[in-house]
Amino acid sequence: MTDPRFERNEMMRTDQNHNNDEDETRYPDGTVKLRNPNIELMDQDILYHLALGSESHDLVEMFGDVKFVCMGGTPKRMQDFADYIMKEIGYKLPTGTTLQDISRYSYRYSMYKVGPVLSISHGMGVPSISILLHEMIKLMYHAKAKDPVFIRIGTCGGVGVDGGTVVISDGAYDPLLNNYYEVPVLGKLTSRPAILDKKVIRELKALADVEDPYETVTGKTMCTSDFYEGQGRLDGAFCEYTETEKLKYLEHLKEFGIVNIEMECVPFAALTHHAGIKAAIVCVALLDRFNGDQVSTPKEVLNEWQVRPQKLVAKYIKRHLQMKGKFSLDGHGSMAVKSPRRFKLVQQESQTFE
Repeated sequence: MTDPRFERNEMMRTDQNHNNDEDETRYPDGTVKLRNPNIELMDQDILYHLALGSESHDLVEMFGDVKFVCMGGTPKRMQDFADYIMKEIGYKLPTGTTLQDISRYSYRYSMYKVGPVLSISHGMGVPSISILLHEMIKLMYHAKAKDPVFIRIGTCGGVGVDGGTVVISDGAYDPLLNNYYEVPVLGKLTSRPAILDKKVIRELKALADVEDPYETVTGKTMCTSDFYEGQGRLDGAFCEYTETEKLKYLEHLKEFGIVNIEMECVPFAALTHHAGIKAAIVCVALLDRFNGDQVSTPKEVLNEWQVRPQKLVAKYIKRHLQMKGKFSLDGHGSMAVKSPRRFKLVQQESQTFE
C-alpha cells in the first residue's frame, strides 16, 4: 500500500514544478493569468466580498495601475496605512475628493486606493484571508494589473524576540511545521507550497535602518487556525496543558527557526505563490510569548509599534516607484461604473451573500 505521506509529497512536488512555470500564471505582458477557465465563460464575475463586478465596474480603469496590494487585519489599520502611504509617496488626490472605502457596500473588507497602492483589510484567520485572496487575485486579473506585489502588514506574537521587533517572514509553516497549505477540494486534500518571494524579502531586509531603536529580523513564521489553544496560550476558555509544556513547545519552535506566530501566513504564501504573484509578510511582535500570553504594553506604545512594519513597506514602495519614475494620477479609486443596473445588483448581492 502506498504511504499517504509519499502521495502528499509527490503532489507537492508536482504542484511546485507546475507553479514554477511562469507561462501558467502570467501573460507575456506581466498580467495575471487565472488557473480557472470558467471565469472567462461567465457573463459577469461578481467579487461578492469586495462589492465589485467585472461588468458592473470598469475594473481596468479603477485598478489597472495597481503595483502594490498591501493587506492587514483590521479596517482601521489599513485606513491608517492608506493615509500614511499617501503622504510618503507624495500622492495628491484630485481636487474635491477624499479617500473612499471602495468595498464599503460589502460590509466585510475595507479597501482604499492610493495611486498604485491598494490598502485592504483581510480580517482574522485562514478562512477570511483565503476568501479575500481569491477575489484580489481575480481583481488583478480583471484589471489587467501588471506584476503586482502583495504584502501583508500585521501583528504577531514573538518567539524569542522582544515586543516591538519587526519580523520579515522568510518561510510560512503550519502548527505541524509543514510549509504547505492543505485545503479539502471535492473531498480530497490538496497541498500547495507556502512560498514567499526571496527577492522581495532581501530587499525589505536591506531597507531596514540600522539606526532604528528596534530590531528588524527575518525568520520562519508559524500560522495557526486558533488564537488560544492553537498557539499554546494559557489564558483561553480551555487549557489542558501546563506552563512547562507550553514553554517546551515554544522552545521546540525556536529551535526549528520559528520567530513569530500569527494566523494568516500559510494561505497568504500558498495562494499568492500558486497565482504567480510575488509576496512578502512584515509583522511587528506585540510580545515575546516566552514571557507571557497577554499584551500589557501601553496602547500608545502599541500604536507606535504597529507603524513600524508600515514604515518599512513604505520604504520598499517608494524605492520601486523611484526606480520606475513617476506614477500615473489616473484611476484614483473612484467608482467607474459600466452598468448602473449591474452596479445596483452587485451591491445587493454583496450585502446579502452569505
